[in-house]
Amino acid sequence: MSYKEAISIVIPVYNGEKSITNLVEHLIDTLSISYHLEIVLVNDCSPDSSEAVCVSIFEKHKNIVKFLSLSKNVGEHNAVMAGLNNITGDFTVIMDDDFQNPVSEVIKLIEFAIQSQNDVVYTYYDKKEHSFFRNLGSRFNDKMATVLLKKPKDLYLSSFKIINKFLVKEIVKYNLPFPYIDGLILRTTNNIGKLKVKHNKRTNGASNYTLKKLVSLWMNMFTNFSILPLRFSMIIGFTFSLFGFGYGLFSIIEKLYNPNLPTGYAALIVLVSVFSGIQLMALGMIGEYLGRMFMSQNKKPQYSIRKMYTI
Repeated sequence: MSYKEAISIVIPVYNGEKSITNLVEHLIDTLSISYHLEIVLVNDCSPDSSEAVCVSIFEKHKNIVKFLSLSKNVGEHNAVMAGLNNITGDFTVIMDDDFQNPVSEVIKLIEFAIQSQNDVVYTYYDKKEHSFFRNLGSRFNDKMATVLLKKPKDLYLSSFKIINKFLVKEIVKYNLPFPYIDGLILRTTNNIGKLKVKHNKRTNGASNYTLKKLVSLWMNMFTNFSILPLRFSMIIGFTFSLFGFGYGLFSIIEKLYNPNLPTGYAALIVLVSVFSGIQLMALGMIGEYLGRMFMSQNKKPQYSIRKMYTI
C-alpha cells in the first residue's frame, strides 16, 4: 500500500450556512481518495445557522471532520489559530468558507507544496473576484506588509495557502491575544513558494470583511510585529520640531528687519494645531502598544472553545 500524505484543512466559518456543506462535501469527495484527510471547521460565533450546519456535517463525516464552536467572535486569524492548535496533518491548507477557491485549486496547491517542499505556499490570482472595497484593503495591506514585515514585493499574502507541520508548530507557539498569521509566517521562514490559482465569484452573501475588521487587522500587523510606527512617529516629531525652530528663527529675523510687522495670529493657530495633532498621534500610537501589552499581560485569550466535536 502506497503512503498517503496527511492533509489538514482549516476553515474558519462565519455566515457560511449556505456554502460550507457543499464545500466540505466537494473536498471529501475529491481529496479523501488520495490523502489522509482531516477538515477542521471553526465557527467564529456566526450569527446565522452555521453552528447547526457544521454539527450536521460532523455527524455525517465523523471520521474526517472536526468542529470547534467558539464562544465569542474573535476574528479570522484567531479562529485559524484555534484550528491550527487542533490539526494533525503533515500539511495544512487554510481557506475561506465562501467557495471562491475551487476544490480543483486545492488539489493543485497540495501537489505543489509536496513537490516544492516549501514551508508555506501562498496563492495569487490573475483577477480577484472580490469587491472593490476588499481589493482596496488587500492592496493597502500588501503595501504595509512590505514595509513593516519585510515581505517580498512580489508576494501576495493570500488567505488561501498551505503550510507544513514545521511551520504550524512554530506558529502555535504564539499564545498572545492578537495573532496575525502572515506576520508569524514571515518572521519564521524565508522558504516561501507561490502558485497561481483561479478565483471564483462569491455565490452567496457578501464579504465579511468590514472596515472595522480591516483596521483591526492592520493594527495587529503594525503593533505586534514591528516598531516602525513608533520610529515613524519619532521622525515626524523631530521633523516638525526642526520646522518649528526654523519658523521661529525666520520670525525673529523678519521682525528685526520690519519692527512694525504685526504678530501672526493665523500662523500661531496653524502651528499649535499641527504640533498638537502630531503629539496626540504619537501618544495614541504609544498608547496602542501599551494597551496591547496590558491585554497580553492580563492573559486575554486568543479564543475560547465552547464546544468541540471530534472522535
